[in-house]
Amino acid sequence: MPAEGSPAGAPGDGTPAAGTPARATLVDRVRTNRRVKTLVASAIPVTWVVVLLLVPYALLLIQSFWRLRNGTLTHELTTENYRRLFGTSLYPATILYSAGVALRVTVFSLLLAFPVAYVLAFKVRKHKTLLYMAVIIPLWVSYVVRAYAWKIILGQQGILNGLLMSMGIIRTPLTVLLYSTAAVVLALTHIYTPFTLMPIYAVLDAIPPALKEASQDLYANRWRTFIHVILPLSLPGVVAGCTFAFVLSMGDFLAPQLLGGNDSALMVSNLVWSLFGVAYNWPLGAAVSVVMLALTLVLLWVAGRVEARGSYGGEARASVTDYAAPV
Repeated sequence: MPAEGSPAGAPGDGTPAAGTPARATLVDRVRTNRRVKTLVASAIPVTWVVVLLLVPYALLLIQSFWRLRNGTLTHELTTENYRRLFGTSLYPATILYSAGVALRVTVFSLLLAFPVAYVLAFKVRKHKTLLYMAVIIPLWVSYVVRAYAWKIILGQQGILNGLLMSMGIIRTPLTVLLYSTAAVVLALTHIYTPFTLMPIYAVLDAIPPALKEASQDLYANRWRTFIHVILPLSLPGVVAGCTFAFVLSMGDFLAPQLLGGNDSALMVSNLVWSLFGVAYNWPLGAAVSVVMLALTLVLLWVAGRVEARGSYGGEARASVTDYAAPV
């Protein structure tokens, strides 16, 4: 208790004097310092990425240099796994086969996604959002359900064979529909077409209508407007969508396993699964995974460069008047 007659906040009474600012706490310093606040806010996601992404990749890289001796995993550093990977034709052939399947999936996905995205962006006036949601609604269904659905459709007692037999086109069920590369390509195209459509639609929908109007004012017909205006401006979305389809389908595991039959062993993801789960050759499986990761990073870098050059601000982008038909 302060002595009688002494002013409030006098020295020694434990309360700050009037007009004296309170000492800033650690929380107050974090809130007022923008740099510290940014570091604290980014600490959780950065830690999450490092622990669950970068550290496993680093361990995978280290494991690819270990040696498997008499069925026992040893921590001896060696390049034997990479020499075996590139010294035989099995693994490069598997990678090329997987790339071929992924390329076909990418082409078919693009052929399906681009017209739908174009119609949604330029032709649909009412309920555009509703139709867009209807197109990407397969993404709401589990991947496993979609893959099994194609197994039911293409099976010998499946929906497609039953329909063909009921129409009298075939007498006995076709056995070539399921457990083939065509079945894998068909299923992966269905699964990854929405991933291709979304970036293409986003880019097409963002194209200013004034560019099309300017092209038409300069007597360019619809085909020339599409070839010289719409298509070049849509390249970033096309590149992004094709990258999604190629990378995801090349690393897919479940659809080839369910629908590919013997051909599934030719997919690189199933080869890695076999090396880890069946052959117990973790170092070789890690080496194959590292090579696939490196190829994916190179592909993403190339796609990023192409997308950057095709953006609106690219220096090589010509104006609409360069492509207009002469009067």
